[in-house]
Amino acid sequence: MVAAVAAGAFAAAAAGQTLQATSGGDSPEHRTDITPLANADDASAAMTTGGGAGVGGNTRVGAPVLLQVSENTTDGSVEAKKLTESAELTEARLEREAEERRKAAEEAARPKFVLPAQGVFTSGYGARWGATHYGIDIANSIGTPIVAAADGTVIDAGPASGFGLWVRIQLDDGTIHVYGHMDSFSVYVGQRVKAGEQIAVIGNRGQSTGPHLHFEVHENGQKVDPQAWLAARGVYI
Repeated sequence: MVAAVAAGAFAAAAAGQTLQATSGGDSPEHRTDITPLANADDASAAMTTGGGAGVGGNTRVGAPVLLQVSENTTDGSVEAKKLTESAELTEARLEREAEERRKAAEEAARPKFVLPAQGVFTSGYGARWGATHYGIDIANSIGTPIVAAADGTVIDAGPASGFGLWVRIQLDDGTIHVYGHMDSFSVYVGQRVKAGEQIAVIGNRGQSTGPHLHFEVHENGQKVDPQAWLAARGVYI
C-alpha cells in the first residue's frame, strides 16, 4: 500500500511540474496551483456534481438520470362516451329544429279567419222587427261548437244582459268579436286564442227564440256587418 501511495504521489508531482512548465513558470498571471490527489478514492470523489446529489453526495458525472413518466394515458371508454354524448346532442338538436320547422309550416298554413259556427244562417245584420239587429245568427242544436273567428285575446267571458252568456275577443288590430246566447264557454279573460279554436257551445240563453249563435263585429268602435267582414277575408256563409 505504501508503494502505491508513493507511486501516486510521484505521478501527481510530475504532472504538476509539467503543467507549471507549460503555463510559463512562476508568473503570477499564469501559475496554477494543483493539489495532488492522494489516492484513487479522492479522484473518484472529485468527479461529482457539487457533492450534494445522490446518496452521500457522490452522484458521478454522466450517471443516467431516470425521469418520472406521467401516466396520462387516454381511456378509450371515456372517449367513446364523449362521442356518444356528442352524437345524442346533435340528434336532439336536429329533432328540435325539425319540430320548429314543422310548427312554423303549420302556422303558415293555418287559416287566420274562419266561420264561428256551423249551422243555418237565420238572420243578418240590419233592420229587424222595428229595430236594428247588429249581428248575424247561426242556428244549430245546443252543444254545437263555437270557435274563435280570428286570433285574439279574450276580454270578457260570462253573464251578459240580453245574451245570457257571452264571450268577447279582441283582435290584435283592436277589432272586437262578440259571441252570444251560448250554453257554456271554455275560455277565460286574458286567454290567447287562435282562429278555429273552440271557445264555447251554442245555447238558447238570454233573449233567444231558439238555439243559435249571435255573432257581432265591432270595428273602430262601430258595429259593422259580420257577414261582409268575414267575406272580405275569404270566409263565406
